Amino acid sequence: MTVPQTLPPNPDAAIEIRDLVKEYAGEGDAAPKLALKGVSFDVPEGAVFGLLGPNGAGKSTLINIMAGLVNKTGGTVRVWGHDIDRDHRNAKLNIGIVPQEIVFDPFFTPFEVLENQGGFYGVAKALRRSEELLRAVRLWDKRDAYARTLSGGMKRRLLIAKAMVHSPPILVLDEPTAGVDVELRRQLWDLVNELNAEGVTVVLTTHYLEEAEALCERIAIINHGELIANEPTRELVGMMGEKIVAVTVDQDVTDLPADPRFHKCEAVGERQIEITFDKGEMTAGQVLAKVQQQGFTIEDVTTREADLEDVFVQLTEAADARSGQTVT
Repeated sequence: MTVPQTLPPNPDAAIEIRDLVKEYAGEGDAAPKLALKGVSFDVPEGAVFGLLGPNGAGKSTLINIMAGLVNKTGGTVRVWGHDIDRDHRNAKLNIGIVPQEIVFDPFFTPFEVLENQGGFYGVAKALRRSEELLRAVRLWDKRDAYARTLSGGMKRRLLIAKAMVHSPPILVLDEPTAGVDVELRRQLWDLVNELNAEGVTVVLTTHYLEEAEALCERIAIINHGELIANEPTRELVGMMGEKIVAVTVDQDVTDLPADPRFHKCEAVGERQIEITFDKGEMTAGQVLAKVQQQGFTIEDVTTREADLEDVFVQLTEAADARSGQTVT
């Protein structure tokens, strides 16, 4: 799939990124490194937008540019219509960033953390929303506890509240569920959905592909500093017409069934075979018939459709192959 790298202005977008380039100087005699190579995309207003990519793809660099922590080499970024170079103050006022790292004074209480952050943004004391935000992130009962005593999940929720003290219309969550257990992850999912229902545009980076698939309406994928996909989530998953059939048979697998229409056929256990095929080329019944023709008796069958993880792997491997990168 070819992704256009030059897009016209879009006044209806919450975030506009045009031909964004970031080059880091090489150390010593090393050549400069291009972390972002002319990336262009829009984040629609009111959406939950996923930004995915392998480690080192350029996601954090892009977020840090939006946050004003890293200077771009070239291109344009507009946040809520404000250019981050020409109107830095208003751009920053319209975005809240939740970083991967836990960053607040551990000796302040959650209430003090939010009050101080409100002061940094110039929010008048009478207009601060510290109590409201603590209730929203379910930390009201911990308002007077030292922040260092909070659990990992509570600290993540406090970071979200901290990013919202100035009521920005855009919230960027950089790996918000990293290192938290399943229950806390679900709580954070609920919080993201609640914020979005209130009109907040959310940008989410995550390594959990099921998280992106569950939360995001649209997903952009970056690999080696280049945009390799930018599609509605359903369409992105729909790009894979593949289906996977896992078959348990009555004997050890020594010779695999073969058919030119099989995309992949592999033994995943002594008596288990997994076959990937295109639903447009054959049916699951035809696949099972091929297995039986090999002399196997089928004892159990499970099937699944391709999901976002399959799409992600296929797209990044294809991009690596085009750029000559080693696929790991």
